Amino acid sequence: MRVNRRHFLQLTALAGGGMALRLYETPTSRRFASAQGAPRPSGLSPRAFVRVTADGKVVIEAKNPEIGQGIRTMLPMLIAEELDVEWSQVQVEQASLDESTYGPQFAGGSMATPINWEPLRHVGAAGRQLMIAAAAARWGVPEAQCSTQAGRVLHAATERSLGYGELAEDAAKLPLPDQATLHMKDPKEYRIIGKFTTGVDNPALLTGKPLFGIDVKVPGMLHAVYQKCPVFAGKVKSANLDQIKGMSGIRDAFIVEGSVRSSAVVDSDPGLEPGIAIVAETWWQAQAARKVLKVEWDVAAGSPTAATQSSEAFAEKAQQMLKEPPGHTLRSYGDVDGTFKSAAKVVEAEYAYPFLSHGAMEPQNTTAHVHDGKVEIWTTSQAPGGGRRLVAKELGIAESNITVHLTRTGGGFGRRLMNDYMVEAAWISRAVNAPVKLVWSREDDFAHDAYRPAGWHGMKAALDAQGKVTAWRQHLVTFGDGAHAAPSAGIGAEEFPSGRVPNYFIGHTAMPLWLRTGPMRAPGANAIAFVGQSFLDEVAHAAGRDPLDLQLELLAATPVPMPAGEENPQRGPEEYRFHPDRLAGVLRQVAEESNWRSRKRAPGTGMGIAAYSCHLGYSAQVAEVTVDADNRVRVNKVWVVTDVGRQIINPSGARAQVEGAVVEAMSHTMLEVTLAGGRVEQTNFAQYPLMRMRQIPEIHVSWRITPNSPTGLGEPALPPAIPAICNAIYAATGKRVRTLPLKRSGFSLA
Repeated sequence: MRVNRRHFLQLTALAGGGMALRLYETPTSRRFASAQGAPRPSGLSPRAFVRVTADGKVVIEAKNPEIGQGIRTMLPMLIAEELDVEWSQVQVEQASLDESTYGPQFAGGSMATPINWEPLRHVGAAGRQLMIAAAAARWGVPEAQCSTQAGRVLHAATERSLGYGELAEDAAKLPLPDQATLHMKDPKEYRIIGKFTTGVDNPALLTGKPLFGIDVKVPGMLHAVYQKCPVFAGKVKSANLDQIKGMSGIRDAFIVEGSVRSSAVVDSDPGLEPGIAIVAETWWQAQAARKVLKVEWDVAAGSPTAATQSSEAFAEKAQQMLKEPPGHTLRSYGDVDGTFKSAAKVVEAEYAYPFLSHGAMEPQNTTAHVHDGKVEIWTTSQAPGGGRRLVAKELGIAESNITVHLTRTGGGFGRRLMNDYMVEAAWISRAVNAPVKLVWSREDDFAHDAYRPAGWHGMKAALDAQGKVTAWRQHLVTFGDGAHAAPSAGIGAEEFPSGRVPNYFIGHTAMPLWLRTGPMRAPGANAIAFVGQSFLDEVAHAAGRDPLDLQLELLAATPVPMPAGEENPQRGPEEYRFHPDRLAGVLRQVAEESNWRSRKRAPGTGMGIAAYSCHLGYSAQVAEVTVDADNRVRVNKVWVVTDVGRQIINPSGARAQVEGAVVEAMSHTMLEVTLAGGRVEQTNFAQYPLMRMRQIPEIHVSWRITPNSPTGLGEPALPPAIPAICNAIYAATGKRVRTLPLKRSGFSLA
């Protein structure tokens, strides 16, 4: 959906002089928030975004959580550009949670750019107009004769100028300018947007200053750990709490009953899980006490079958299910079965991918202080509004009595869209009547994640005598309850090449799961792209065709429309719907930049190509790999072309997002989370090794600039990286990677 220009701004005076610009939401931005799970604010509530002090300093509020994606720099750049100040004049401050004022405040879905592109530029433009009005009134000249430059208002005819700091108090008294009078800069005039801009937190990061949730300190703060059952939702039968309470520095230790809703599809944010809280004067004391904690668990408290779950059993059951018709049809048209019977060639394969853990560098943590019927929270959440609602529900405290401060976060990747740690910290604080910092251990993070769900796909394609795809059949075996897939486990009816082949079927079968699943960077797409783009490469080779040509042919096909009423209701206006020409455009560009048509074909070295569209962006990639005699894969180079519209706001941050997406995708090819007896077997990075610097390839990043509204970059570049690498392995070895991680297919990353 596109954020339009119908936004209101309000000017209010600040105590002590200066001015503040305030933003109002539109229905469009509220629909964005609703689609991502954020609340729909009632009415239009203002909140200051910009403060100009008498000495000319410009303080800009950063509204969204910063999880490493550069948003604390990028969003203020939008305001500063239209305000027409020097970036060196700007000081960025982090706003606390106030969604009734700011609208949605979350980090997820690559939505920060499309939601804020126009509204925040309007904040800056209104501020610039108010400064012009204040200067014109002081000089007694028409506003039309005035202009701005680098935080000053100029009157060319008399060669006079005034700094914004000199005008701030006068501007604060003026009425809001008419919306129709706001002048938005021509992109040719940009001096901040589109320029490489280092992160505002970089100096503090490089010098080790406290910025993160794990660094928070408040007076009188205690430290807590929270031990939960290794089998999801298991409850405490008994524990040696008296021994724990007698240990040095321990203030309290107690059982929390908690509750998790009983369902075969577990909510990714289920609330307060049962467990044992240990509160101490230091975290190390609490953690030391936990090491001597002895607990007898009721592992069947959540589900009688929870402790019987295993990765091996899931895989065995999935293989049986793939042999049967899908339990639920997502989309079906044409004569699929008849086409397979008459096909010149039929290609069949099964693909699989595992559970994954998010593996954020900063473990989950929150500091909370519950007192006098109010709650104050410092959190690393990606969705703090959802966390506040969860805390309010579990503690029975009105949301209006809960203040949430946003800290910088050491990685989220979707994990921190869930807010279990927020609830735990608040609950423990209330129990001990003191401010408490809860910090999970690394082992907690691995054992109690909301995992990227595993999946198994049965794939089948029909080819005619000319090598064209005439039918496509896809059966996903996943987790869930009947037609309802577990969070982030499902697949869409419009998954490519839906509508691009004359006969098509896609369906899924769900098996029960008693484990939390949830979004991981590029939810769904991070796994589904591997399957679809790898199988498309397989089909192209079976047809004796270049995978690029086959994909371009499908993208150029006349689409078979979805039946009326079945289209994705959240697709938004035409600009943000799937446009095959944009995906074809990045494919052609990456093929040209990588010299795909003239690629070398030699044993042990190969190139693979893949493309995908998700989260309003389009990305195509070519990977070059070398595979040695021991099947160790070295990824030499990856070319990436991405289309996220007409403007790259901060090329520095944008490039980092793309490079990070490729590196994270490479980790996805190596990693897996496995279950045995209902327990996660990986406990730390020793069993879940992320990419090393020596393994990172040369990454060539390019943009395809198109006349579309700017969109986000957190997700789009990740999904095609995995199939591009796997297709390159096939080109180098003639062996298909149909199961991840790579070791399941006999390969490893060198």
